[in-house]
Amino acid sequence: MGKLPRVSEKDMIRFLERQGFVLRRVRGSHHILVKGSLHVPVPVHGNENLRTGTLGSILRLANMKPEEFERLWRV
Repeated sequence: MGKLPRVSEKDMIRFLERQGFVLRRVRGSHHILVKGSLHVPVPVHGNENLRTGTLGSILRLANMKPEEFERLWRV
């Protein structure tokens, strides 16, 4: 596994929506996406890139391995 790609906050929301997540609500600067019993908050502060640790947390909450994310991101 290589380095994870740099992902903007809004691109991450679009990516999760393509994976079947639905925007449930916005609370402050956090967009909450839901898919079944999974709830994934994505911070949106303008359109900055997500930090690596934040991206890792989002992937863990979405039950997605980094390798799977890299593969699906390129599609």
